[in-house]
Amino acid sequence: QVQLVESGGGLVQAGGSLRLSCAASGIIFSTNAMGWYRQAPGKQRELVASITSIENINYADSVKGRFTISRDNAKNTVYLEINLLQPEDTAVYYCAAATDPPSLEYGLPDYWGQGTRVTVSS
Repeated sequence: QVQLVESGGGLVQAGGSLRLSCAASGIIFSTNAMGWYRQAPGKQRELVASITSIENINYADSVKGRFTISRDNAKNTVYLEINLLQPEDTAVYYCAAATDPPSLEYGLPDYWGQGTRVTVSS
């Protein structure tokens, strides 16, 4: 059974930082591309960062310079560090896994986590 379990969300003041974690089980983690999406209230889910099995990394333009994605294959975990949080970062953040990296761009990963909520107060 595949599980992607996110953690690290919460309520943060603007300007603060958070590190989200996503622990994977039931997949060969090292061979999967991993992505972080977010869905703000009333908006579509968007891919904000992705990292392939060989650590090619991409970010959405809106988060470049503030978000950092990384992975630890020994721990089957992918991270998303968010700095200089802004109220517009308020969203549910989802982790996703894909054996075919382009599927992350299309919003069609193989597996989704349940999400972790990030709320940024101004």
